[in-house]
Amino acid sequence: MNIIKPSSPMRSSPYDESELETECLYGEKVKIVNENGDWIYCQLLTDNYLGWVKKENLGFLKKPLNDLCISRPKSRLNWGIELPFDGKYVTYVWFDALINYITAAGYSSDKNLFQSLWPASYHLIGKDILTTHAVYWPTMLMSAGIELPKSIFAHGWWLMGDSKMSKSLGNIINPMDLIDNYGVDPVRYYLMREMVVGQDANFTFDSFMQRYNSDLANDFGNLLSRVTTLIHKNYAGEIPDPGELSEQELSIKSKSEELNILVKKLIGDMKINEAIEEIMQFIRNVNKYMEKNAPWKMVKEDKENAGRVLYTAGEALRIGAVLLSPVMPNRTLILLDALSSEKYSYHWGGLSIGAKLKKHSPLFPRLK
Repeated sequence: MNIIKPSSPMRSSPYDESELETECLYGEKVKIVNENGDWIYCQLLTDNYLGWVKKENLGFLKKPLNDLCISRPKSRLNWGIELPFDGKYVTYVWFDALINYITAAGYSSDKNLFQSLWPASYHLIGKDILTTHAVYWPTMLMSAGIELPKSIFAHGWWLMGDSKMSKSLGNIINPMDLIDNYGVDPVRYYLMREMVVGQDANFTFDSFMQRYNSDLANDFGNLLSRVTTLIHKNYAGEIPDPGELSEQELSIKSKSEELNILVKKLIGDMKINEAIEEIMQFIRNVNKYMEKNAPWKMVKEDKENAGRVLYTAGEALRIGAVLLSPVMPNRTLILLDALSSEKYSYHWGGLSIGAKLKKHSPLFPRLK
């Protein structure tokens, strides 16, 4: 591997260890890995495993580093990107592939676009190709004077039983089949909710069905159906005026504001499954609020207070939908449209009093 100083021309011979420690990119990369605990990021993995990840990469760097050949002769490999300066050779596949990360972001073609997209906050990669991305790729970037990704995040595998999905084992699940049968948003939700990003996750149809029916059909979709049905039936399909909020409603409003802050923090920490669970727990509490107040009974004697309950539940549902929109962009858009809400605001008060609700089909029909 050629180790290149940022200010020096390429050198064909490897540095000795003293040079590596003091003045070349090896030392810089060791410093990055040692001093920045989040640069190689394996979310929620044990300290022992994270230590192993760092040890493996540092161990690789401490070995004698030979030149890395970035080409292959066409006589040996007849496919690949031809080198621009020698037609007898093609580019080593990893060298070519890694460069795509920056060229796709506009490097050398769109300066403004590149500056807006790079460096990546998280460079998400498979855990089995960590060395390539934590050693080769930073070396290439540093030699070109390009800023490194802020973090390299190694994700896990989807397993079937205890085995990695593999064509040879015949245990592959085609995601396109799942999408055709159940819709893209439920599949996205399951994948994001079920996997702790950084760890392996186990896929089963039973867990998919259970997660769909429990979270999406029962908790999320059923709340929309309850709220809109009661508003259509008792308020001419118009969002009622909540009036002055009681302690119950103020508590839900306060929790929605806390939820917004918490979800942003969890997403920033790549704890996506936890962020989703916090949102769904908020939705479950709103369902409990509906059960406790029973607006379907209350409306017969106290239409004003029932309207306050329905507005509160609808507004809480709207905020939940906005927070879930990155995970389920299509179904949450249907929900917001049903509530006649075009606002993607995370803050309380997005529903317009008097706005006419729109008809909608069941958001998440139960699976049998």
